Amino acid sequence: MTSAPTTLPPDAKAGGRAGRAPAGGPRPGRVRRPGRLRRTALPYLLLLPALLLELLIHLVPMVMGIVMSFRQLTQFFIRDWSRAPWTGFDNYRLAVDVNRPVGEALLGSFLTTCLFTLLSVGLCWLLGTAAAVFMQETFRGRGFLRALFLVPYALPVYAAVITWAFMFQRDNGMVNHLLHDQLGLGGAEHTFWLLGDNSFWALLTVSVWKGWPFAFLIVMAALQNVPRDLYEAAALDGAGIWQQIRRITLPSVGAVNQVLILVLFLWTFNDFNTPFVLFGKSAPEAADLISIHIYQSSFVTWNFGTGSAMSVLLLLFLLLVTAGYLFFTTRGRKDADAR
Repeated sequence: MTSAPTTLPPDAKAGGRAGRAPAGGPRPGRVRRPGRLRRTALPYLLLLPALLLELLIHLVPMVMGIVMSFRQLTQFFIRDWSRAPWTGFDNYRLAVDVNRPVGEALLGSFLTTCLFTLLSVGLCWLLGTAAAVFMQETFRGRGFLRALFLVPYALPVYAAVITWAFMFQRDNGMVNHLLHDQLGLGGAEHTFWLLGDNSFWALLTVSVWKGWPFAFLIVMAALQNVPRDLYEAAALDGAGIWQQIRRITLPSVGAVNQVLILVLFLWTFNDFNTPFVLFGKSAPEAADLISIHIYQSSFVTWNFGTGSAMSVLLLLFLLLVTAGYLFFTTRGRKDADAR
C-alpha cells in the first residue's frame, strides 16, 4: 500500500516554517509568557504596601493640611473642620506680612532657625569629619571609642534631651555645678540656661551633641573606600596631614558630604522634638525655632488655618532650597568631571 502524499500548508511550501509570515508581511503579535509577566509585576506588588502606607501617613495629611490653610479654622470648627469658612490666601497674607505681629514673629523665628541650622550643621559636620579622620589610624582602643562616639546617636531622643534638661537646671544642674561651683567660671551666681538668650546656646549644644555622631558614621563609612596607598604616596612626596586632608580626604568623600549636609539641614531645620522636650510648649524667644513656632500658632492659640499656612510655606521653602542645592551640586560635579 502506498500512503497518500502529505499536503503542506501554503506558507510551508513557500519555504518557511508553519506559522511564519511571508517576507514583508505583517508579523504575528508577540505572546507574553505568564511567568515573565509575574516576574515583571512582582517588584511593583512588593512596593504596593509601602506606597499605600506612604499615602496614608504622609500624602493624605499633607493634602488635608494644604486644604486647611485656605480656611479660617479655629477651635470653633474642630468637630467638623470642613464647615470652616473659606478664606482663600488670607492666612498666607497674614503669615508673610512683616508689618503685623503674626508675620513679624514668624520672620524672627525663621531667621533664628536659619542661624541655628547653619551653626548646628556646620559643627556637626566639622566634629564628625574630624573624628572620622582621626579614627582611620589604627591604635589600641579604637573600637571602644567608635562605639562611645555613637552613643548619642543610639540613645532615644526624648531620653537624651530630658537628661540635658536636668543638666541645664539653674540650681541643681550639673552644668552650673561644674562651671560655677567647681571651675569658678561666670561668678557665684548660677546661669539661667533654659531662659533668655542662653537658651539658644543650650539648644545648640544639645542639637550638636546628638547630631554629630551621624556625620561621624557617614564620613567614616565613606573613608573606608579611600585607598591607603594614596596617603602613603602623599607622605613620601612630603605632604603633611593638612595637605592630605585637603587633597585626598575631602575630594574623596565629596559626594557623600553633599548628601550628608542636605540630610543634616533638613533634619535640623525641621527639628521639633529637641526644643519641645527641652523648653516645653512655649520656647524662649531666643530659641523660638520655626517648628515650635508653628506648633504654638496652631495648638496654643488655636488658629489652625494660620498654622497650616505657615507649614505650607515651610514646605515650599525646604523644597526650593533642596532643589537649588541639588542643582548646583550636581552641576558642579559635572563640571569637575568634564575637566
